[in-house]
Amino acid sequence: MKKHHLFSSFFLLLLFTNCKNNSASRHYNIEETMEAVEAFEPLIIDEPQTGLETNTESYAEVEENPFESPNKSPLSTFSIDVDNASYTNIRRFLNDGQKVPKDAVRVEEMMNFFKYSYPQPKDAHPFSINTEYSQSPWNENHKLLKIGLQGKDIPMTNLPLSNFVFLIDVSGSMSDANKLPLLKESMKILVKELREKDKVSIVVYAGSAGVVLKPTSGDEKEKIMDAFDDLNAGGSTSGGEGIELAYKLAEQNFIKEGNNRIIIATDGDFNVGISSDSEMEDLIEEKRKSGVYLTVLGFGMGNYKDSKMEILADKGNGNYAYIDNIQEANRFLGKEFKGSMFAIAKDVKIQVEFNPKHVQAYRLIGYENRKLKAEDFKNDAIDAGELGSNHSVTALYEIIPTGVESNYIASDLKYTKANSEVTNYANELATIKFRYKKPDGDKSIEMVKTIENKSISLDNSSADFKFCTSVAWFGLKLRESKLISNSSSSAIIKLAKSGLANDEDGYKSEFIRLAETVN
Repeated sequence: MKKHHLFSSFFLLLLFTNCKNNSASRHYNIEETMEAVEAFEPLIIDEPQTGLETNTESYAEVEENPFESPNKSPLSTFSIDVDNASYTNIRRFLNDGQKVPKDAVRVEEMMNFFKYSYPQPKDAHPFSINTEYSQSPWNENHKLLKIGLQGKDIPMTNLPLSNFVFLIDVSGSMSDANKLPLLKESMKILVKELREKDKVSIVVYAGSAGVVLKPTSGDEKEKIMDAFDDLNAGGSTSGGEGIELAYKLAEQNFIKEGNNRIIIATDGDFNVGISSDSEMEDLIEEKRKSGVYLTVLGFGMGNYKDSKMEILADKGNGNYAYIDNIQEANRFLGKEFKGSMFAIAKDVKIQVEFNPKHVQAYRLIGYENRKLKAEDFKNDAIDAGELGSNHSVTALYEIIPTGVESNYIASDLKYTKANSEVTNYANELATIKFRYKKPDGDKSIEMVKTIENKSISLDNSSADFKFCTSVAWFGLKLRESKLISNSSSSAIIKLAKSGLANDEDGYKSEFIRLAETVN
């Protein structure tokens, strides 16, 4: 680490003064000046790390979902989100003792990092639907509705053949130890999961893009790993050119009814060619028509471009993970390989209609950048999220029941009072509709589930409900939400501990330790 001398300016001042005092003889007594300066040697301090001084990380602005009336807005529609990059990025900040940027917090990605005890589907649909209705711990007299989807667990032997194209950023910004070196080791974890008939290609990009490994059989693991080992970082970042070349290669080797996927690994710092978020979005929206899926892996810190990474995943029929260490690489690319790399359903959308007899107001927790228009639900041209093998997705709604006074909604309006005269469907809280397409399909399939207006106490709720709610609560605290009345860390931790179950890998215990670092 470099040393920074606080007395450098003082040294110059002494030198100038000494020179001035001896100007007649033009004799500069450097030795005397240095003796004076040496007296300040204890003031030498460590210079702050350059990465902290020149932090250029970028995050898309997130505006928290407000409470809405079921009379004015009867339908809440959104795309599922299986990403969990936000959670691992938050973990990185907290482990480094740094404050988490508010817009780096996406509550749904925090909830969806964890595994819950949802049952496997028992019918022809690729996922099961699970709901629970209980109390809100952060707003007294409010309720929470949890909606959980559990994807079908498909054995590796039954999964389709894969055509993987690795797209690797080898620009100069990737030279740090937690970027390209970590990336190489991470990719090797995924390579170990490949089968003989899977195909692998590697494309790299810096100032320009090129193919460094032509399509290679999945059983030639040593050859593939050697290709990764030979990668070095240097140059500018022509991300757009690399993406176009990767899609071209994926399309040339397309496997019909197979798993065709690009895996892009980068810090997102595209600075040559296509660089703006809107340009990148247009490119990816056009390329997803090819039937090729996209997985985005983010690495590094300091210049990390989360906003671009999220756009790539959201618009490219893809998923997104932030790899903060080799343990996370092992989780996402090894243990979660099937869920991360094999879609069992795509364009999965959820639409909830709340019954105004029981619901005065509602709000969706998180999913701010996944919300859809009501008419988008039945429009098969509208893109939505994909669900992988054995993946789970969880969403929470906060509900203000009718007759409950709340500081978060206007209750003295003359012409828009809640309609409590609904007589039909008296026992229903809400109706939930789901639409999805098969991985290679173009027409959506609809599922419907009705939720009873039957709430249980928080104490009697499931361990899943308690833990998931504690994670959402912590996310709202980090976002400094204006819509929670209680942000006590001790209360969040207590709730998380009461829901600590099914934690073989220790991720839930790790969450509790992270929460304990925030006052």
